[in-house]
Amino acid sequence: MSDFNLKKVAAAIVAALVVSGAAVAPAAAQTGNTGTQRTIVGERYVPTIWVDPDGCEHWVMDDGAEGYMTPHVYPDGKPVCRRGQLCGMMPTDQFFATDKHYINAAGKARLQEFFRKTMPGTRYFVIAGHTDSRASDEYNIRLSERRANAVAQVARSVGARLGDIRAYGERDPRVPNTSAANMAQNRRVEIYCIR
Repeated sequence: MSDFNLKKVAAAIVAALVVSGAAVAPAAAQTGNTGTQRTIVGERYVPTIWVDPDGCEHWVMDDGAEGYMTPHVYPDGKPVCRRGQLCGMMPTDQFFATDKHYINAAGKARLQEFFRKTMPGTRYFVIAGHTDSRASDEYNIRLSERRANAVAQVARSVGARLGDIRAYGERDPRVPNTSAANMAQNRRVEIYCIR
């Protein structure tokens, strides 16, 4: 199969993931490889980020340019992908007042204890903020970023090493935003342990 056909097949897979809702785009993401830019007539690209079964995060722009989310590569150019596990999830309603990003003293103490217990055996942490869908996408991205940064600040205060802080806003719900109980599940900050 030619290189062009392989890229076309990859683009079709990306389109299928986007249509199925499997692909999610965070607000601010750092990109590594920029890939090659190309124009394909008759296909529509949706700017998005997705995770392949190999564990690597990929991105695509609306002009079809693709790349990997990690700037780290092996000598042969293959990306070094993160193998992480969700090791902590904090419902934001328990840590933050409505529409706020300040963590109270009791919440900070609980988080500090979590990071101290989890640090042994963890190379670094990735912190991801999420919201429900009640406000605009742009607003929710900013709120989730502020909350993820607040958790990151607590992590740093006890010497935890951070690899990344991500803001997904409402774009990666755990459950559909169809009820108050579901929305409460979606308002969360996830902590990934990279070992």
